Amino acid sequence: MKRLLLLFILLAPTVAFASGGACGSIPCAQPHNNLGDKASLQRGAILFVSYCMGCHTAEYARFQRIGDDLGFSESQLKQYLMFTTEKVGEQLTIAMRGGDAKKWFGVVPPDLSVVARARGTAWLYTYLTSFYLDEKKAMGVNNLVFKDVGMPHVLADQQGWQKLGHAEAQEGHGEHAVPKLELVTLPKLDALYQTEVDNKKATTEQAAKAQYHRTVKDLVNFLEYLGEPAKLVRQDLGWKVILFLFFFLIVAYALKKEYWRDVH
Repeated sequence: MKRLLLLFILLAPTVAFASGGACGSIPCAQPHNNLGDKASLQRGAILFVSYCMGCHTAEYARFQRIGDDLGFSESQLKQYLMFTTEKVGEQLTIAMRGGDAKKWFGVVPPDLSVVARARGTAWLYTYLTSFYLDEKKAMGVNNLVFKDVGMPHVLADQQGWQKLGHAEAQEGHGEHAVPKLELVTLPKLDALYQTEVDNKKATTEQAAKAQYHRTVKDLVNFLEYLGEPAKLVRQDLGWKVILFLFFFLIVAYALKKEYWRDVH
């Protein structure tokens, strides 16, 4: 019993980290992913190819598998995802060489095939919503989750730029207080952000923030799928297996009653 208790104590921090419990100086926010939402996964795939694959790869994934799982036809794959290759059986790779990447960025951007499994979806979601302007950094930005990050804010055209609030403008109290991020001048946004007001397109901070969080959720949803594509099949099959076991239990119980009827 003591050994089991000791093992639980040792493993508890690992479990907490894996579930997305460590997000730097701020608490992790849960994206509440839904792998059953094919439209979200499709949007996430397009976002991944458009914004992430400028520097990152996903070498353990192939376009054909993504198309089969997410409902893309071959023509749609070529139209929305396949910008640098012609064959649907190709892996998600890029032309940039590791040596060049290290020279330009100081480090080779990691492959993102299993980043959702390694970091956790909550960590990714919080990370992608926590970039802020920092003139001291080479890329002009920093991140509350990943301090001194070497990655540019590639989704800035979707979110806009954030800056840290004043020291007194913090969210929470005491040890739970975290720097408050403020959204500053918004760049040109797509129609999903915009509302028609007096025949002019205006964008509210609240609408932009809500839309950006939905955008990040789609991307993180896709990254979760990317880390374990078989999860889609497993989740679909799971309830069928449970249903089978339930009916089998009824049959097994009836059979047991029949076998033991003469004994009792």
